[in-house]
Amino acid sequence: MSDAYERERQNDSRLSELSAKVTALRGVTVDIYDNARAQDVIDNTSDTFSSMSTSLKGSAGRLGRMAASGNKVAIFKLAGMIIGVVLVLWFIWGLFV
Repeated sequence: MSDAYERERQNDSRLSELSAKVTALRGVTVDIYDNARAQDVIDNTSDTFSSMSTSLKGSAGRLGRMAASGNKVAIFKLAGMIIGVVLVLWFIWGLFV
């Protein structure tokens, strides 16, 4: 009877060790999944900024061509945008300093 009790105790001990290992493995798996999702978000953000940069360059090029053609409205729009960007940057700079 004592031998069976000892085996049962060893089985319980091994079962608890196995449970701890499974829990640790689950934690690692969740961490890997979270890291992969974060990397996907970073990649999507990078693609979005790249697309925005390309779009902004194209818009700036079109505005430059319109201003070069002598269109007064285009020149005023371009000057207004430049002044607006400078004011926004100045305001942001004031928040951080």
